[in-house]
Amino acid sequence: MKKFKDRDMQLLLGQVLRGGTAISISVVILGGIIYLYRHGHSIVNYKTFIGIPDFVKHFPGIIYSALNTKGQAIIQIGIILLIATPILRVICSAIGFVLEKDYMYVGISVLVLFIIFMSMVSGHAG
Repeated sequence: MKKFKDRDMQLLLGQVLRGGTAISISVVILGGIIYLYRHGHSIVNYKTFIGIPDFVKHFPGIIYSALNTKGQAIIQIGIILLIATPILRVICSAIGFVLEKDYMYVGISVLVLFIIFMSMVSGHAG
């Protein structure tokens, strides 16, 4: 079995970041095209403020609406994918450190994931 080296890990992490960014950009562009096709002719009323629709405020609503090809929901999924890309990078780093048997960095990666997870759950950043 071939041994997993630092160079292999760097290549994997680079591919994860490039791939995640490319996929998220593609999803956002697709959602934008759908949104403009359906709403590009609408005239905006700047006198009254209308916030974002309820279906993009919660994850199940985003998924349901995206499956029904609502452009705003598809754009929101692209943004979620963009946010998830560096998180996936940290997960891949942890797996790479396990394969390299570098347990100190495995611990640091798991700690970073824990901090990210707690920030997401609590709603506080930093």
